[in-house]
Amino acid sequence: MTIGDTLRIGSHLSIAKGLPKAAAMAQEIRANTFQFFTRNPRGGSARAIPETEINKWLQVRKELDLFPIVGHLPYTVNLAAPKEETRSFARMVLAEDLERMNAIGAEFLVVHPGSHAGEGKEAGRRRILATLMEAFLPFSGASCLLLETMAGQGSEVGALEDLEFFLTELGHPSNLGICLDTCHIFAAGYDLCQKGEVDRLLEEIDKRVGLERLKAVHLNDSKTPAGSRRDRHERIGRGYLGREGIMNVITHPDLAHLPFLLETPVAGYKEYGEEIDLIKEWLTAV
Repeated sequence: MTIGDTLRIGSHLSIAKGLPKAAAMAQEIRANTFQFFTRNPRGGSARAIPETEINKWLQVRKELDLFPIVGHLPYTVNLAAPKEETRSFARMVLAEDLERMNAIGAEFLVVHPGSHAGEGKEAGRRRILATLMEAFLPFSGASCLLLETMAGQGSEVGALEDLEFFLTELGHPSNLGICLDTCHIFAAGYDLCQKGEVDRLLEEIDKRVGLERLKAVHLNDSKTPAGSRRDRHERIGRGYLGREGIMNVITHPDLAHLPFLLETPVAGYKEYGEEIDLIKEWLTAV
């Protein structure tokens, strides 16, 4: 059995027309996993998901072998926000969406740790920690919260050392993990085009948080070179990671079993199908 036979790969899709519709879209692009925004990515409104839809969704996802399912919090959520009003919103959304993901059987919920908005990393980390303690620790459902690795752009918090800090301070709860973004980590200085750099990255992840905490991968090419600290996603095979960098990630024995989720700048979701086909084509040549 090859990696291509066991590959869990999908993309970011919309659930605006319902979860069963998103499942049909996933089938159309030959995906067996997918991610979606839990609510308006630039706002705060959340679509109600009625029980009838959830029941149909649970049946459809089983029939289509769709797993894991990943929710992604909107960009307006900033767990590190200096303004209390903004952080109060972040607490509310995080607490509510953990429950909403649990209700639909989503395995993971991804969040960007946050931005300190110029007040310094340590202040930002402390605010993120406090927000997680208030909104995440009380959650007792089955869904797992994943903190995403960031590029180090501007006042972002989200380096591996930051994720280690949160896990340690929170007591390593079993339902807290990390999501690796290939564009972000490449921009942060890990040149994934070099196999040795992939090994170095995974060794650091294992040392700081444990490889078992790495639950999902955002598979994105990069418009900017390694170490640029700029978060600029590119279509698969068209950026600085290219075929070599992407293949180094998805064929690595410590990563190949994870779900890979495309967040590339496509014109429409069907183009994700083209990227999935391209990656599978690359794998047949391995």
